[in-house]
Amino acid sequence: MNYVLKTATALALATAIPAIAMAADAWYPYEAEEVTPAFAADGAVNPVTYTPLEKAEKAWNICVSFPHMKDAYWLGVNYGVAEEAKRLGVKMNNVEAGGYTELANQISQIEDCVAGGAEAVVIGAISFDGLNNVISEIAGKGIPVIDVINGVSSTDISAKSLVSFATMGAETGRYLAEKHPAGSDPVKVGWFPGPAGAGWVEAAHSGFLAAVEGSAVEVLEPRFGDTGKETQLKLVEDVLQANPDVRYLAGTAVTAEAAQGLIRERGLQGEVDLLAFYMTPGVYTGIKRGFILAAPADSMVVQGRIAIDQAVRILEGKDYIKHVGPKIFVVDPDNINDVPQTDILPADGYKPVFSVN
Repeated sequence: MNYVLKTATALALATAIPAIAMAADAWYPYEAEEVTPAFAADGAVNPVTYTPLEKAEKAWNICVSFPHMKDAYWLGVNYGVAEEAKRLGVKMNNVEAGGYTELANQISQIEDCVAGGAEAVVIGAISFDGLNNVISEIAGKGIPVIDVINGVSSTDISAKSLVSFATMGAETGRYLAEKHPAGSDPVKVGWFPGPAGAGWVEAAHSGFLAAVEGSAVEVLEPRFGDTGKETQLKLVEDVLQANPDVRYLAGTAVTAEAAQGLIRERGLQGEVDLLAFYMTPGVYTGIKRGFILAAPADSMVVQGRIAIDQAVRILEGKDYIKHVGPKIFVVDPDNINDVPQTDILPADGYKPVFSVN
């Protein structure tokens, strides 16, 4: 396989903070992880060095569907898909459904994309199971579907570019469990997994709970909710009101970002620490400034880039890795100054790009 290099060097690199880009003007070769068998929830994870195509053979028409663009996380994925589409020389149309309650809208947008001539579809899914029918219809027309970021249960997809959100949740839980092992004084944690029913939320939820089991970490009743700032802030306020002895608030990046101001206003810095189970520019800045304790990085920009490369490879009948994603690592005050920002986050001041021609 000319796009994968499995060596001792790759293995050594994959055990540390990943080398994001090996050249100043390129995001690749990139130290990533392949899951085998592809699409298996419990598949083996192996280090790979991912190298995308230099250019597409033609200007393929690729549709990209997101749940929303309400937070900087999806802005980062947008940066990845738009930049890779430009680099490869393909057309890209990016639609967003408006939120995790808008499954019907996402399905309709995807159908419109296909009707408009999309030759491949990249989907950041609102629902783990809810898109299976439309994916089956698209795949039945010979149009490849790439599952990016959130995960779907459909077996009709052609590829996955994502990380395990169970691992993301577990890394966050493990970070707390190591700080508060069994036998130490118990601590209460408010837990905000995100919108109920979303595949990535359920995965992160199970991973987090499994990681803290047996430790001194006591997880309060989970507070599920959309990843809009107002929704998350209200959930945080409710937990602080009902649990004045809570020690940590852990959850989505929006939760951590929204809670920063509230914690400062109430003079709770040092008494209530914040964690997110994925990285955004706001979380990164919060860790830098000492307002957020830690978060695992899943390099969402690279996930977007790989999804576009997978789509082009499939359309051109070339070899491709069916199930791959960046290596996850936790960022906290001890390593934040050593972590390269390239491909972990979008460029400073980046505005969303909905169309690449």
